[in-house]
Amino acid sequence: MSEKDKRPLDENPEPVGWDAITEIFDRMYPGQDNPRHFGCLIPWRLGGPDPLQGVSAYDGGDYFHFVTYGLSDLYEKEGTDPEYSGYGLEFTMKLRKEGMGDEIQEQQCIVGIFNDLARLTFENGEQFFPDEYIYTGQELGFDRNQKSKLTGFVTTLDEAGTIETPNGKVDFVKLIGATDAELKAIMDGKLRVRELIEKIGDITDYTRDSVV
Repeated sequence: MSEKDKRPLDENPEPVGWDAITEIFDRMYPGQDNPRHFGCLIPWRLGGPDPLQGVSAYDGGDYFHFVTYGLSDLYEKEGTDPEYSGYGLEFTMKLRKEGMGDEIQEQQCIVGIFNDLARLTFENGEQFFPDEYIYTGQELGFDRNQKSKLTGFVTTLDEAGTIETPNGKVDFVKLIGATDAELKAIMDGKLRVRELIEKIGDITDYTRDSVV
């Protein structure tokens, strides 16, 4: 993905799903009408490598708040579920600025992670819901320089919640970075996802240590 204007060039048909996502985040971050946006150069349907059509990064002060575009129906309704839009979700993440290296490169790394997960949905039908864990099996951090202890994720419903769009509902599923030890504790039944989130909060923090 490359950084470009956040509104899609093709406005026919109307981007009603896209606009619904933008509206809720513009409301959460007033005055940020043009957040940094990473757009897809070649659409997935035309053979491009990236399932997502875009990712925006809103500035929350000491963190960036990312939101994806592309797991829900952004234009006309294409999904068969009458209640939900597309796959029924978009990813979000709050990434703490402290501990980041080069800002744009680190943001591009997060965009790549979003696309990797979205690819699992597009190719394998894998679904992602709040209050789950995503175990990657890797031991190095998922940050660009692989210096953090965060190797996977737990999920929760973002404060953007669930929105109604002309194409159906969209849940904003927030990814929160977790360590290998934390994820293994969840997998072993020693810790629940909600308990971990209560300990670490909802911001992905490259500088933190494991809590287990």
